[in-house]
Amino acid sequence: MTRSDGQITLVAGADQAGLRLDQFVASLVPGCSRNTAANWIKKQQVLVGGAAKKPGYRVSAGDMVSVPTRAAEPIASTAGRPIVPEPLDLDLLYVDAHIIAINKPPGMVVHPAAGHLTGTIAHGLVFHFPEIQNIGSEPSRPGIVHRLDKDTSGVLVAARTQAAWTSLTRQFQQRTVEKTYDAFVLGNPERDCGRITLPIFRHPGDRKKMAAAENPDLPSRHAETTWQVVGRFARAARLECQIRTGRTHQIRVHLAAIGHPVIGDAVYGCRRARKACRSFPDLKKIYHQSFRQMLHARHIALNHPQSGRVLRITAPLPDDMLWLQKAMEKDLSD
Repeated sequence: MTRSDGQITLVAGADQAGLRLDQFVASLVPGCSRNTAANWIKKQQVLVGGAAKKPGYRVSAGDMVSVPTRAAEPIASTAGRPIVPEPLDLDLLYVDAHIIAINKPPGMVVHPAAGHLTGTIAHGLVFHFPEIQNIGSEPSRPGIVHRLDKDTSGVLVAARTQAAWTSLTRQFQQRTVEKTYDAFVLGNPERDCGRITLPIFRHPGDRKKMAAAENPDLPSRHAETTWQVVGRFARAARLECQIRTGRTHQIRVHLAAIGHPVIGDAVYGCRRARKACRSFPDLKKIYHQSFRQMLHARHIALNHPQSGRVLRITAPLPDDMLWLQKAMEKDLSD
């Protein structure tokens, strides 16, 4: 984000490509509704690349969207804050002259956001790889080409050169990157595999949440998740999930929509978890010792930006998920 002449410029990231302009602005300006954003846009107070657009304009990665300073002031201390290198420990899975892949721990935010101005993956990356400081389209996301939720662990990829960032960003946009996740879920699916194609949209009652349903009255985005059972327990299962799209909270929302929320998910699984724990008291200890959603980005496959060869990177299952699996295996045998 940059500031000049009474305007703050927001740069759309790859994960925001395809959003309506009013959605994009509302998602970044705290307290701003889509109606408010739409009014700014209609009054030509919001410009894309210096040009007026309609509220329904779909933003592209790299779009430079200017918003009046008085409207965007609340975000000046988050997205636009310069990255100050911090000597954070990073679990490196793969490094060469073009790509960095780390095993992101649960509880660590990928890049600065409201309430998380320090201690992010981005701060650690800039410390260990200072050359990435100016890589990408957004200063607060140096070299970063995708993201994981704060409490999701696993493989995260960043670029060391602008050419690599462009190549990797394009691969994510074109959905050619293979992304495989491990998820422990409540309940045992009746089938061994499935495919979920419910569109995902911003929850109308809570802007921090997403929802999945066929609803022609709400703006939504296509989303596709495939899953298969790789382990069954007494009242839970381990699933392997692949996502063909990269929507916000996609796996968590989709699995909750089919009645099998991710264990430990306080946002999308709490009601079903309470009901399950009442029905099966011995499940309560197992569930409530999971302090985050049991979701792990285990594997990623993409084309190397320099050689073109397929690069496959895998992150081992973290300790808390290994503990959960052992606890559920014990529960099954008792």
